[in-house]
Amino acid sequence: MGSATTQALTASNAALDAASGVDLGVAGELFAAARALADTSALSGALADWGASSEARAKVVSDVFAPLAGTTRSLLQAVATQRWSSADDLIDAVEELAIRAAAGADATSDVEGELFQFGRVVASDPKLELALGSRLGDATEKGRLVESLLASRAGAATTLIASAVVQRPRERRVRELLARAERIVAASRGRKVARVTSAVPLSAAQTERLAKLLQAKYDSEVSVNTVIDRTVVGGVRVQIADDVIDASVATRLNDLRQRLAG
Repeated sequence: MGSATTQALTASNAALDAASGVDLGVAGELFAAARALADTSALSGALADWGASSEARAKVVSDVFAPLAGTTRSLLQAVATQRWSSADDLIDAVEELAIRAAAGADATSDVEGELFQFGRVVASDPKLELALGSRLGDATEKGRLVESLLASRAGAATTLIASAVVQRPRERRVRELLARAERIVAASRGRKVARVTSAVPLSAAQTERLAKLLQAKYDSEVSVNTVIDRTVVGGVRVQIADDVIDASVATRLNDLRQRLAG
């Protein structure tokens, strides 16, 4: 991520935090705007054009997205008037605002946990992952499929986020889209997400103890999501963003084999 995008994303998120009237309807409109930008390179390029004045870019938003709610248009203008390193970064930012808006509108739900669980369902079902990730499928139908799968199983925010992100993957796998959304939701709530891989389920006490240790290490509240993998043998593997803490027996044995072979 370029420095221009980093600053622009910070400013855009601040605009969302300061906005009033942000609900799931606004989140849905932001997702729709992100899809429109992804589908129309001329439009996303115009909004990311450093050569055009911020006023000109804001007017493009007003003209193109006139049917949307005033809050949605204001947020899109906040994005458009920033300096982005690329048009793709601008599109990602609008999608991130949509995810944050949805999570904020359903603040009492465990959105990141539900996204994690749905990601595990997708990862364990190759046919489902293919159906959602195929370039040939109709985007709207993919969204409806996710909605039907999550009906009564997840909250409104989770359903909106999951059904929206699968519609325009832009060369990303479905599980990656869901994991990114999970991280964005956690960050918007002041948390980090730890993906813990273990051979056996952790007890509630073990999960709580691990969360406290990670919280002390990262100076942040940490949500622990566990993946069961029998090949781990023993111990755990913890991943937070790009950081990996591997204390599994399988890894230690593999390291020993490599040292003996060397």
